[in-house]
Amino acid sequence: MMKRIDWRIVLGGMLVLGGLFGILEQLNVLQDASGIFWGLVFAAGGAGFLYIFLTNRENWWAVFPAFALLGLALSSFLPSSLEGWGGLAFLGTLGLGFWLVYFTGRENWWAIIPGGVLVTLGVVSALEDVTDMETGGVFFLGLGLTFLLVALLPGPRQMAWAFIPAAVLVVMGLLMGTPFVGLTEFVWPAALIVGGILLIFFYFRRERVE
Repeated sequence: MMKRIDWRIVLGGMLVLGGLFGILEQLNVLQDASGIFWGLVFAAGGAGFLYIFLTNRENWWAVFPAFALLGLALSSFLPSSLEGWGGLAFLGTLGLGFWLVYFTGRENWWAIIPGGVLVTLGVVSALEDVTDMETGGVFFLGLGLTFLLVALLPGPRQMAWAFIPAAVLVVMGLLMGTPFVGLTEFVWPAALIVGGILLIFFYFRRERVE
């Protein structure tokens, strides 16, 4: 039977590897050696937590540190020319972790919301760093799409309520950056009126049926 590897061997090996990377960077043999080293450390940690999840799907909590560390690893591996994509690499990867939690069990429908929000924030971060694009509309569109997925994707029960914030956020996103941006101040009051009318309508409809 294979003997379990002592933690001191692992830590010692990492220190030696870090020292070698530092020497290679000083000799201009390897650029951004520190980023590569920490990327490997984060990737190893993420792989460890991912292994915990894959060997027992009930340990879905391990997905969060796994994808957080994998996101840090991915952003560490990016060269300086792609530094502006670091936010998307980290936040997007972390968001994918929440999506994985949803797909492990539809009772985890709540994971759709942070998953969508994190991916949206990652996209917004990349657009702000790489382009001069106004990202307010993109942010609201991403949030609207997130709630739309909450309403449409399978879950333990019907999530029709999510159509209301989805519609409001999509409209706000479409109005951002246009001459009609002032209309966004009326979106939420209008949504409240429509929601109230629908509640009253369905109440009297049920009373009529009974």
